[in-house]
Amino acid sequence: MQIPVQDRSNYLKGLFITAKLDKQLNQTEKDILKKISDKLGFAKDFYEETIRGLLANKYLSEEPIKFSDKKIAESFINDAIRLACADGQVTDSETSWLKKTAEINGISYDEVENKIKMYIEKPSLIKSTDFALMSII
Repeated sequence: MQIPVQDRSNYLKGLFITAKLDKQLNQTEKDILKKISDKLGFAKDFYEETIRGLLANKYLSEEPIKFSDKKIAESFINDAIRLACADGQVTDSETSWLKKTAEINGISYDEVENKIKMYIEKPSLIKSTDFALMSII
């Protein structure tokens, strides 16, 4: 599937928002962001600069993201949930943002909650399975 440039940009932006919401950034989260940034075709220096200032970036809008295609949105929600669960806990702000983004893309709250529960109960799935993005690119 060809992912439009705007959706590629929004995909990575949404993951950066997800990572920032709990006000911490661990190595697993950085690794996830790097792999997806690379797969989406973003330059290494863009990724590094964004990571360096991510937590202090007060200009990164936390508005829910609308994708042009439901398959892209479903892939994003799955990857964003994995990212949110990478530190072993999901904050209320992460859950709320993921649900709002899911809602504007026609994805149910239940799906978000079920995936969060799955990754929290089986954290090995976070590192052992491919990102959802890989199945649509």
